[in-house]
Amino acid sequence: MFKPKVAVGASLVEKISELRVKFLPSTLVLSLSLILVSCGFPQAKQDNSNKITIMGVGVEHAEEELREALAPFTEKTGIAIEYEGTSEFATLLPVRVASGNPPDIALFPQPGLMADLAREGDLVPIDTFLEKSQLTQAYPQEWLDLSTIDGKIYGIWVKTFLKSLVWYNPQAFAAAGYQIPTTWQEMTDLSDQIVADGSVPWCLGIENSSATGWVGTDWIEDIMLRTVEPKVYDQWVQGQITFEDPVVKNAFTEFGKIALNPKYVAGGTTGIISIPFGDSPNSLFENPPGCYLHRQATFITSFFPENVVVGKDVDVFPLPSLKKELGVPLLVGGEIVGIFNDTPEVQALVEYLTTAEPHEIFVSKGGYISPHKQINLEAYPDDVTKRQAEILAQAEVVRFDGSDMMPGAVGTGTFWTGIVDYVGGTDVDTVLKNIQEGWPTE
Repeated sequence: MFKPKVAVGASLVEKISELRVKFLPSTLVLSLSLILVSCGFPQAKQDNSNKITIMGVGVEHAEEELREALAPFTEKTGIAIEYEGTSEFATLLPVRVASGNPPDIALFPQPGLMADLAREGDLVPIDTFLEKSQLTQAYPQEWLDLSTIDGKIYGIWVKTFLKSLVWYNPQAFAAAGYQIPTTWQEMTDLSDQIVADGSVPWCLGIENSSATGWVGTDWIEDIMLRTVEPKVYDQWVQGQITFEDPVVKNAFTEFGKIALNPKYVAGGTTGIISIPFGDSPNSLFENPPGCYLHRQATFITSFFPENVVVGKDVDVFPLPSLKKELGVPLLVGGEIVGIFNDTPEVQALVEYLTTAEPHEIFVSKGGYISPHKQINLEAYPDDVTKRQAEILAQAEVVRFDGSDMMPGAVGTGTFWTGIVDYVGGTDVDTVLKNIQEGWPTE
């Protein structure tokens, strides 16, 4: 059952912080529950009043960055964060929810999965306890729209990745006399020139455990945005046109001109399927280069070798336009906070996430940009990432990763496996038919 919105004078963070200072530890849980109830807040579960459980896909460095971003919240409130990171997020979270043991908060990399759970009544809308003005001050309307499901806002964006990027080694480019392409045809001509010079143009690896295939779906989505009007892309994401539609088949065919060309990709199709996506760009930094181009999102810098200096050893250019009249649209991804338990502690954390502080900490680590309107550009660690934030802010057409917005059975299911099948040699019509069959009929 959803809780009603509560109007208060001071923020939840401030109230909980004051309570934790004022009362002794032995009486803290009881006092906190009683006082919050008397103020009109929903009562917290007493066995969870000192911590918040969070589940996400981030492990190792990503977990450390999350803890750093949330450290000011813990220092002010005394509320501990218990984090569980897993690469099997899309599989494990629904199991946890079905068993009645969800985390308090989930960091969703796929809003489609979040939408599924929201429509099943498992998630709590954040606009039941946050005022709309708090959200509009923090986020552009298009990002609030992306977190709205059936008229209710269910999420807070904490990380954003610009996906329409091609990474290259500027020193290798200069040595070979290559120029940055500004159109798709120029990019194709450059690829052909690299082949003629005896090298391989593209690094491309899609292996990612049970999530293998998502790298290819990003390619398809970027090509869709460059070959059809944005409204047609939206119709495709919403299931109003099928995967078997000619415009989708065309996007797969364009992707195949790169992925299925053995001269274009390091390791060929076997390498595409078997090379972990995080290892894929490493060939950019070999001498001589094992490849010259790598299409991937902002976060790929987190996987670069430690000695690589962003801006010196590697730079980016936007994935070029394919049709002049469509310009250079941007595909983005990100992680969005959804909540299962709206305890006072969780509400306080969500309110903290609407401030610029955690976002500036996140982006300072590199590999992320933020849609938060109040973030200081100087928080970004290098000019390359800062330029990406500026590109995003100035973009005329921005669309979220399509597979992440589709129903989970497709977006994290048949679309992923369909990419693997296509690269593995299955004919495109069969692939598209199989993907479409995954779309829910209700």
